Amino acid sequence: MNKALFLDRDGTINVDTGYVHEPEHFVFIDGIFDFCREAQSKGYLIIVITSQSGIERGYFTEADYERTTEHMVDEFARHGVMITDVFHCPSLSGPDRKPAPGLFLKARDKHNIDMPRSVNVGDRERDLQAGQAAGVGTNILYTGTFPTLP
Repeated sequence: MNKALFLDRDGTINVDTGYVHEPEHFVFIDGIFDFCREAQSKGYLIIVITSQSGIERGYFTEADYERTTEHMVDEFARHGVMITDVFHCPSLSGPDRKPAPGLFLKARDKHNIDMPRSVNVGDRERDLQAGQAAGVGTNILYTGTFPTLP
């Protein structure tokens, strides 16, 4: 079984300026690439779990989201980090919207993840609640400093 580093997107990977949906407005948080390279070197799969309710709200399209995600994944690759997968929820409710664990469970099933050995980092309480509900062993609130991984 694999262990994973689950990352929230807005506020953890990139500066959250509100419904970020254009590559040119996607500003990476200082230290995210180093943190993910460390995780990768320790055998973690890197999986992004993100709510993107701006799609259902009509602020941007699924195509806008996909273009921004492609930019994000490409930039990680340029910095030596492979994003294993990205899961998103475009709706305002349902089993995949945090704090519900749906996206974590989909990632677990798709990538054979050992949830108790995995780590979840997010900038909001609902990120941690979703990880806890999915059985992620370590759930960390990002407050400006990335943690040291086991």
